[in-house]
Amino acid sequence: MRITTLGHAGLHIDTAHGTILCDPWVNPAFFASWFPFPDNRQLDWDALGSVDYLFISHLHRDHFDPEHLASYVSRDAVVLLPDYPTNELERSLERLGFTNFMRFTNNRPEKLGDLSLMISSLVAPTDGAVGDAALSIDDGSARILNQNDAKITDFDPLREFGPYDAHFVQFTGANWWPWVYDLSEAAKKTFGGAKRQNGLDRARRFAQTVGARYVVPSAGPACFLDDDLFHHNDFDDCESNTFPDQTVFLRHLTEHGMEGVFNVPGTVIDLSGQRCVVHQPGPDEVIRRPYVDKLRYLQEYSESRRAEVLGERATWGQPGMDVCAELKRWFEPLMEKAEYIAAGIGGPILLSAGDERIIIDFAKSEVRRHQGEKCRYTFAVDRALLETLVGRRETDWVNSIFLSMRFSATRVGQYNEYVYAFFSCLSPERMEYANSWYSRQNADDERISIGQWTVPRRCPHRNADLKELGEVVGDTLTCQMHGWRFDLRTGRCLTSPKFSLDVERVEDLVRTELAI
Repeated sequence: MRITTLGHAGLHIDTAHGTILCDPWVNPAFFASWFPFPDNRQLDWDALGSVDYLFISHLHRDHFDPEHLASYVSRDAVVLLPDYPTNELERSLERLGFTNFMRFTNNRPEKLGDLSLMISSLVAPTDGAVGDAALSIDDGSARILNQNDAKITDFDPLREFGPYDAHFVQFTGANWWPWVYDLSEAAKKTFGGAKRQNGLDRARRFAQTVGARYVVPSAGPACFLDDDLFHHNDFDDCESNTFPDQTVFLRHLTEHGMEGVFNVPGTVIDLSGQRCVVHQPGPDEVIRRPYVDKLRYLQEYSESRRAEVLGERATWGQPGMDVCAELKRWFEPLMEKAEYIAAGIGGPILLSAGDERIIIDFAKSEVRRHQGEKCRYTFAVDRALLETLVGRRETDWVNSIFLSMRFSATRVGQYNEYVYAFFSCLSPERMEYANSWYSRQNADDERISIGQWTVPRRCPHRNADLKELGEVVGDTLTCQMHGWRFDLRTGRCLTSPKFSLDVERVEDLVRTELAI
């Protein structure tokens, strides 16, 4: 098997039984906030797009690049479709001219001749764009896992498909926390450092759990080339920056006795038998320049793409729009469908856009102009960007304004997942699914022992497997999927008060059993 890394989560996989293209991304994403790092425009995209199979893991725009797919990828390719609760991904690809789809059942291997494939799909409302997926591939010569952004919660099917020769894993997430929040700089650095470390630890734990012979950093980080956002780049390996590059993760792996593979757009990884041969697309001083001379490289890269940023900015705004009236027509029917989500939000949200201040009142399922009432959650967005979101009927604000980091926010209390679930599901189809999904949570009563405690196997936040991703230090359990922490003495969630764990000491259970 021969894998060419294409930048970010992009892979071109040449197997003994066909070629597969995964998540190619070239064009700016999220209101021209994100760009691939390093630059990957120099690749031979005409050749790379002539493939037998296409895999798009989810609809986030750093994985689903419609302009690039329309220009370079063969419409004869068979699209490998994850098992998602909505068919938005399929419809989006159909609009680009793709017609040949193969639908996979979650975690069930399929044979395409002598090629064996398995898609592991995640379907929580906040997974990707109502869905994220990993792809396992076995062509008889090698076996790989392309996990990209998918935060796997069930590792048993992966073990059954494995063992793996190479594991492509995300090591840095899409983080607007804590940078857009109204916090002191000291607090931002503290929270940022914790977020950075948790991301590195999570990726390593994923890699340790999968157990592949080689770990390949993938799916990040993006870089910020707009002058307004340029400071978010990690120029000097800052311990509080949440966008570390792969050299940081490779060092982290080495510190834990693991082997990682450095790669750039155009790196070729040959896997056969027990061998892994890496071919780089240029001399070492050239391919490593984006990492060792990062500030100057990004300044030059920014200048080369300035026209795209300015072109995107020129499309913002719909002067004359009554934003409140449009949001009322759009949001109120959705809020009627969002019983569980509304209860989880538990109060009004203030949306501020210049002189326009709008209340989204979940208790009354009402959108109205602000009349001075206090709100636990506030989002401030440029008026032109809000008009654009509303005018385009952007059904996933996470996949547009929030990931762009072109907003600011305040909140009273801890992170509330339901807030972002609502803004991720701004269509009747999505909202009905999301509300139903939350209503079914906590149905799994399997319990496990961790140290001296017994707890539910699944984290109440996003169903992560605590048997694999739970870590106890003292009386605190940390789920390393997202870094959520629980006080084992009380079961109370230290990250969000809306969650808790039913916790018992093993010794107390033993005493009870003996008494019986």
